[in-house]
Amino acid sequence: MSWLTNVRNALSYVIPKKESPDNLWHKCKGCGQMVFAKELEDNLSVCPNCGHHERIGPTERFAQLFDEDYDLVDAPRVPEDPLKFRDQKRYVDRIKAARAATGESDALINAIGTIDGRTAVVGVQDFAFMGGSMGLAVGEAFVRGVEAAIDRKAPYVIFTAAGGARMQEGILSLMQMPRATVAIEMLHDAGLPYIVVLTDPTTGGVTASYAMLGDIQIAEPGALIGFAGQRVIEQTIREKLPEGFQRAEYLLDHGMLDMVVERAELKTTLANVIGYLCDRRKAA
Repeated sequence: MSWLTNVRNALSYVIPKKESPDNLWHKCKGCGQMVFAKELEDNLSVCPNCGHHERIGPTERFAQLFDEDYDLVDAPRVPEDPLKFRDQKRYVDRIKAARAATGESDALINAIGTIDGRTAVVGVQDFAFMGGSMGLAVGEAFVRGVEAAIDRKAPYVIFTAAGGARMQEGILSLMQMPRATVAIEMLHDAGLPYIVVLTDPTTGGVTASYAMLGDIQIAEPGALIGFAGQRVIEQTIREKLPEGFQRAEYLLDHGMLDMVVERAELKTTLANVIGYLCDRRKAA
């Protein structure tokens, strides 16, 4: 052991090494630049350099959207592994891991609160929970959200983010598509608005059902929205797809969306849309 090493070891007892947290910086997935985490949080998880909208979960979404406090709608209890599915891991183990990582019961969480003074029931899908996949729990949570909206005579706003149906639940996951469609009809029969905000990514069976059935279709900038993947489509039609295909702006230009709204403007926009739709239906 050299003299220099002895001195360095001795100094480590006198001047302890300062440990800095490893979450001070965030690498933007849009431009690749490092952004100070606090700055990103203050900017609603939108990159201040390129405007890329990072994916966020229900807790952050509710905090950005509601005026003050909000009440969570009780999570539904459903069979957790109806098919006893196993691939590289048991399905129940995947659910446990997702719950531990996110702190949520499943991929769709509902809450009741006010948006600029207007009561609304808001559902948020979390892509961090098994890719936001739609299974029995998500389907039941969607129905619960609609029922809560009807009970309070309030609109239902859904923030979609999903890779599609949950393969571990097979046909039972696909059955949630017609269930959600019937729930939306119940909302319409009660004379209440159904508003969809599509976030990155919204794909598969979710896009094929409740994600595209809104009275108003809103999307965040740059959100990936589609049914099949781009590579699958290109291989099927044997053609190169246009630039920006399946992105929010492309869908807006081609009539599939009503508007693309920056996250900073989303609360005000939703409040205005809710006010317009509710007041108009009351007058009718």
